[in-house]
Amino acid sequence: MLLAKDIMTREVVTAHESKSVRDLARTLAEHRISGVPVVDDRGKLVGVVTESDLIDQAKKVHIPTVMTLFDFHIFLEKPERLEKDLKKMAASTVGDICNRKIKTVEQNTPLDEIATLMAEKNVHTLPVMDGDNLVGVIGKSDIIKTLIRD
Repeated sequence: MLLAKDIMTREVVTAHESKSVRDLARTLAEHRISGVPVVDDRGKLVGVVTESDLIDQAKKVHIPTVMTLFDFHIFLEKPERLEKDLKKMAASTVGDICNRKIKTVEQNTPLDEIATLMAEKNVHTLPVMDGDNLVGVIGKSDIIKTLIRD
């Protein structure tokens, strides 16, 4: 069975959390990738940012549905979603739009576990770690490439 270390990209393109959103878009386009790990000043992994996060900046604002009953306002949806959407739309740095709830795998994680994690958690960019060190990254295209290997 293939492991993360067998399919990961070892030359990882990262983005510093202070990088501008515009520069991030340029990086993704130039490298033809859909996401990158986000690092802090010490080079430590702090998040992941994908094309979807960039697209969120251009989407329409969804105003939550509210019902008024006797001067009470009852939100039929979570109002926190609006706040989150507005923050992303107004963001100017990678740190503002990246997902900080990071899913990672170790180098010896089997391919079937990686595929399951990516499918069930809707993960597009999966950092590969050796302890606290980022050693690779797996994208959905890396999984697809395994299908055409001899």
